[in-house]
Amino acid sequence: MLLHGILPPITTPFYPDGRVYLKKLETNVERYSKTPVAGIVVLGSTGEAMMLSDEERRAVFETARLSCAPGKVLIAGTGCESARETLAMTEYAAELGYDVALVRTPFFYRPQMQPANLLAFYRTVADSSPIPVLIYSVPVFTNYDIPSEVVAQLSEHPNIIGIKESSGDVEKIARMVADTRHIKRSATVTETFAAFTPRMAKAATQAREEQARELVPIAALMSGSANAQNIDVQTSAAPNPNAKNGEDVARPASRPSSASVNVTGGIKTRQKEIGFQVLVGAAQKLLPSLEAGAVGGVLAFACPAPTACYEIYAAWKEGDAELARLKQEKISTAAVRVAATFGIPGTKYALDLNGYYGGPPRLPFLPLTADLKAEVEQLMSDLRN
Repeated sequence: MLLHGILPPITTPFYPDGRVYLKKLETNVERYSKTPVAGIVVLGSTGEAMMLSDEERRAVFETARLSCAPGKVLIAGTGCESARETLAMTEYAAELGYDVALVRTPFFYRPQMQPANLLAFYRTVADSSPIPVLIYSVPVFTNYDIPSEVVAQLSEHPNIIGIKESSGDVEKIARMVADTRHIKRSATVTETFAAFTPRMAKAATQAREEQARELVPIAALMSGSANAQNIDVQTSAAPNPNAKNGEDVARPASRPSSASVNVTGGIKTRQKEIGFQVLVGAAQKLLPSLEAGAVGGVLAFACPAPTACYEIYAAWKEGDAELARLKQEKISTAAVRVAATFGIPGTKYALDLNGYYGGPPRLPFLPLTADLKAEVEQLMSDLRN
């Protein structure tokens, strides 16, 4: 599955009294769906996943899934401390239609998290997961930095498709890219080489079927028949002049013009060779990480500034190094202060400034002080999205 591009790990909105504000979550997801991001990550670290009950996590997964446009990749943060609980949450996300599971490294029993433990954990999850697995390393929160050698071994598993590397260590990213360069897989993509997932295929097929059911034969409309049950649904296929006894037999669907192109739900797709996909987790290191071999980013700063982050990726993708550098310089200070230093309270306040709903974080997080709010306002003044 293709994971190239920018994916914001969206926040979880709360009422002032701390309840999950699902209506605002729906609104935020609908707005992200209209931006150029490749997809969204639900209940990553920025989503305050550790602050939510199991019931709340399931409600957030469901609301985001129903609100997201079909063309965006949906990634569910399903990582828990045990493989059993991780699989239970992953299976629930898969039932809802999520495309990928983001599984953070277990960390609570840190002294026992040796390479053998991590290898067994991720392999067990990947063996049984109904959707592809994305490793999530975020040492700033877990205080555990998964060794690149372990990542290289896990990359051999066919159901582990990449890693979100949030250490900010560009040299480590380059090392992981080099160590996994031999991994070659095939992913279904659109004709323009965008991601195309089973959920997208199902949505496209359903849309075609609904459109077909709305069409009726002209002859039936002209007959004035009052019996709606006798009106046949018109298919999109042309009539076959060779049909016997006047029967209207549909022609076979036309074949794609190229043997490398297939059609699913009316959408042309093809296969693209991909490797083990490394995604960066630090917006201030996006460009150097892309230059080191990363294929995109899951960036907290993309929550309030999705377009600004996407512009860096787009310029790099187009080979415009100077423009990419300028776009990176434009966001770097704000990304460090708003997302990294001020964390979730800062990110949520920046969301409020840019037309999304940020709202309050959950305790023990505290809202920003007036001075810090003023700083965020100044930092975000040129980054309206």
